[in-house]
Amino acid sequence: MKEIVSISLGEKKKDFSFETFFLGQDFRVRRFGFDGDAEQAASKMLELETKADAIGLGAIRFPCSNPKSAKDSDILGRITRAFRIPVTAGDSLRKVSEEWAIRHLQFKFGNYFNNARVLFLSGMNNIYLARVMAEYTNNLTFADPVIQHGIPRFIQSLSDMERYKSGIHDILNWVPGKTIASSMIPLREWNKYILKKAMQKATVIVVPYYDFYEYLKDCSLEELGGKTVITSTAYDDRVSFLHERGVDVIIDTTPKVLENVVDVNVLEAIIYAALNKHIEQITTDDMLEIISEQQMDPRVIYPSGKTKRVNRFAFVIHPLSQEYFKNLKLIDFITGRTTPKFLDALERVMAYAPPFIYSKITGIKSPQGVEAEGWLITVGGTPKEMLAHKPEFTYRRLLMAAKMAKNLGAQIMGLGAFTKVVGDAGATVARLAEIPITTGNSYSASGALWAAADAVRRMGLIKVEKGQKLKAKTMVMGATGAIGSVCCRLLALAFDNVHMAGRNMAKLLALKQSILQETPDIEIHVTTQANKFLADMDVIVTATSGAGKTVLDITKVKPGCVITDVARPLDLSPEDVKKRPDVLVIESGEILLPGNVEMNNIGLPPNVAYACLAETIVLALEGRFEIFTIGRDIEWQKVKEIYKMGLKHGMKLAAISGVNGVYSDEDIEKVKQLALESRKKQEDGYQTPWIGD
Repeated sequence: MKEIVSISLGEKKKDFSFETFFLGQDFRVRRFGFDGDAEQAASKMLELETKADAIGLGAIRFPCSNPKSAKDSDILGRITRAFRIPVTAGDSLRKVSEEWAIRHLQFKFGNYFNNARVLFLSGMNNIYLARVMAEYTNNLTFADPVIQHGIPRFIQSLSDMERYKSGIHDILNWVPGKTIASSMIPLREWNKYILKKAMQKATVIVVPYYDFYEYLKDCSLEELGGKTVITSTAYDDRVSFLHERGVDVIIDTTPKVLENVVDVNVLEAIIYAALNKHIEQITTDDMLEIISEQQMDPRVIYPSGKTKRVNRFAFVIHPLSQEYFKNLKLIDFITGRTTPKFLDALERVMAYAPPFIYSKITGIKSPQGVEAEGWLITVGGTPKEMLAHKPEFTYRRLLMAAKMAKNLGAQIMGLGAFTKVVGDAGATVARLAEIPITTGNSYSASGALWAAADAVRRMGLIKVEKGQKLKAKTMVMGATGAIGSVCCRLLALAFDNVHMAGRNMAKLLALKQSILQETPDIEIHVTTQANKFLADMDVIVTATSGAGKTVLDITKVKPGCVITDVARPLDLSPEDVKKRPDVLVIESGEILLPGNVEMNNIGLPPNVAYACLAETIVLALEGRFEIFTIGRDIEWQKVKEIYKMGLKHGMKLAAISGVNGVYSDEDIEKVKQLALESRKKQEDGYQTPWIGD
């Protein structure tokens, strides 16, 4: 049995002794603490040199902590050379295990650290971890100047941290005033304040092993609640400490391969003794190979006992019309009234306004255990103003929003309403933005058909036979558009007769040929004059980009027709809908989100989101931080894929709603009865009284 001794300047009361089996050998591991007495520790090392196979040094920091020093101290090197047996502080294994922990979890959990907001309480002590983390996010903040020197300024990049570590960063010119600064109570309190704010904004906090409690002594639930904390050697008392302060996840970069949690210096000493090699004989690659072969994975601890992961997203919204400005209480307070002339001027001014956060979204929780939170970011232009400028005008504001989203820690951003159809439909923004972009059009198409199918079922005017296509006629207006073309493909799978309406006959014929190759047993008609066929349609999907223009004469629609309006802005106005109480007009694409969602009003019932927003949320929950739907051509395979992903994460079709809000069962039954009455009157040769009113 080999003897491993840990000599620590830490507390004597934490001494231990146990036997274990590792790397095919038996070991006895003992710890001796000396309460900071270095002379006693040195004497014990000399005493045990002939009895131990390896010695680990705990709570001893040999590298110089002064960033202005040109070289690290060589004290450890002199000590290791003075002993015939391996003596280690665990630095080699710590360096390798930190890198392994980040890379392993990034792969195992899928994009775990993508664009995370990471706060290092000491970049000096965790520089190796920072270098790896920088491969997945550049949202890095280092608190070394604040904590180490009392300078009220953070370092915001790895390159600046490397300069600081080398002693050449400009901020070090402030260091001579540290003695004076540290005596100033207001400055000390200010440093505490900005440090707490930095912790509140972070999603991941890296806490050094040494002085763990000193770094976190002033922290409460407000600073640590919901955070992921990365540290080394998380003893039970530290886990309890973090649990009490609401930490969601603890990542311990020191693997727990023994029954007991031991410091990295002990593990490294065991490795040297097991291999019968001295420190200089084992390279970093050798250490990494051992970690991999022995499956020395990092510990992931969920203090609450439940798996927790929160992914982050952002979504861009904008005012759809001047009506939005009328609801702004501040404007009404300043002007006393919202006159048309004033609103016209305000609409033009707001188009130039920088993006701002409209709402934080929390409480989204998938049945899979993953959670999502995000931000609604507003750009000020209405569709009218966006059309009045070149696409580049809107691109610039969307890229500003993307930069804001990235700084907030969002891992993907969606484009809502008119922002996803301007110019090249998100392609330029996706190419230039620093985070993945999606338009949400795939889920918009899926939601449209989902809502239409549910409406048809609830209306009960079309016979539905299980496993058979619906023997009914359906039309898509705006058939060659981004959402419309996908709706055509999906409707061809469900109906035996599809009419496709658009402005360009060549595009319509090309789309028809493509669909017939995929679905040959379908009757397809194309037209550039949709109103001629409205009276025969059982289901109509409007997916145009008419920006408020009249695209459908509702007075010609068949009684009992289900119209699904997925255009934004809507193709049908409330005045249009009023003309036909015997027609069910739904504003589809609304999805019921899982969990208890908290966000500002977006004009929908609680927990309900537009499908384009829901797509962004589904991708966030899935950890698919990628460009998913971009441009005017949508892949219908992606429509099916996002639909399945949505079901996996608990997405449901929201209650069908129209211009007057949610349709109840009674509302739908009333529309049905009016439709039956209208059809009966038509059969009897009477004109329905409201048609043409």
